[in-house]
Amino acid sequence: MITKYKINNSEHSITFCKKNNLNLISNAILKSQSDRNILFVYDRNVDKSLVNEIVGELKITGCNIHLLECSGNKKNKSEKLLFKILDMLIKFKFTKRSVVLSFGGGVLGDVAALASCLYLRGTYYFCIPTTMTSIVDSSLGGKTAINYKGLINAIGSYYHPTNVFIIENVIKKIPKREFLAGIPEIIKCGVIDNYKIIKYLKNNSKAILSRRIKNVFELCNLTLLSKIKHFKDDIYEKNQRLYLNFGHTFAHAVEMATEKIFKDEKLRHGEAVGIGMLSEIFYANRKKSKIYNVVFNLLRDFGLPTSLDKNLIKKNNTKLQNEIYHFIFLDKKKISKNPRYISLKKLGRPSIQEIKDFDFLNDTISKIILDR
Repeated sequence: MITKYKINNSEHSITFCKKNNLNLISNAILKSQSDRNILFVYDRNVDKSLVNEIVGELKITGCNIHLLECSGNKKNKSEKLLFKILDMLIKFKFTKRSVVLSFGGGVLGDVAALASCLYLRGTYYFCIPTTMTSIVDSSLGGKTAINYKGLINAIGSYYHPTNVFIIENVIKKIPKREFLAGIPEIIKCGVIDNYKIIKYLKNNSKAILSRRIKNVFELCNLTLLSKIKHFKDDIYEKNQRLYLNFGHTFAHAVEMATEKIFKDEKLRHGEAVGIGMLSEIFYANRKKSKIYNVVFNLLRDFGLPTSLDKNLIKKNNTKLQNEIYHFIFLDKKKISKNPRYISLKKLGRPSIQEIKDFDFLNDTISKIILDR
């Protein structure tokens, strides 16, 4: 299955690869009119047999491949990895027609895409996402970035992959927690845009949890079509694309606060988005509304957190409250002194609003995120 879409008259694709269909990757690269020089940037934690399969398939078609193994953890979403990739491109004299191919999660994809954007003002970029969050969210839409001086996505640009490859064998091997962490990004698209996604999650939960590939592919495609609808005519996030940030004002604050206090990643990004969606619905409606219950019940049904873990909160209540509040005001979407968030009072009817009631903001952090 191949889903095609256009950005500024340039064609892009999402290719769903079943077992033994890895030749679709090499075929797409050959069709792109590249010079067949490929920098294959992959996460050292991915299955090496898959790395070898992909490299072997590319070599059959006469591609010249340079390998760069690196860590895909959040700490590596930095200028250090960015310049490591750029140094490789310079060292091997890559051209504008050369290819950067990433094989990893959202961190690796973001940095590899940014390097591809910056080198000679743009080379071909292809992506094989390996986490559920990167499959249904970060691999598509062209957002590229590194974190800098404690700020998430502080330095970046917009650069769309020529092709995203979603591979059955990759999905089957995603660790359970990483697989589930992608579900909130899917729920997000369902409640802001296409309720069919919510119905599909409810009606096919067992098939999705058991990773029946037909159902997972269909769910991913529904989600990505919703995402394309929001960004294809609003690449730079001036209007409707902003709705895809639903849950993220609070989610990023929770991520940054927990990492600052505990010096470690305690939440996956998708898990934080789930908590962030509940927080933004509660803040917008001033109560636990019908939409709140839809999201809450889906998160619970898929075994996802609806607030921070009690063991994390213990002895850190006040500190977490203050840090989350502080980081909300550093959110990059704000255009005045007040941060912005995505308000959702009716299914499919998101709106961009400013946070102005600071007392209720504190109540939201306390009652929803800290579950006090």
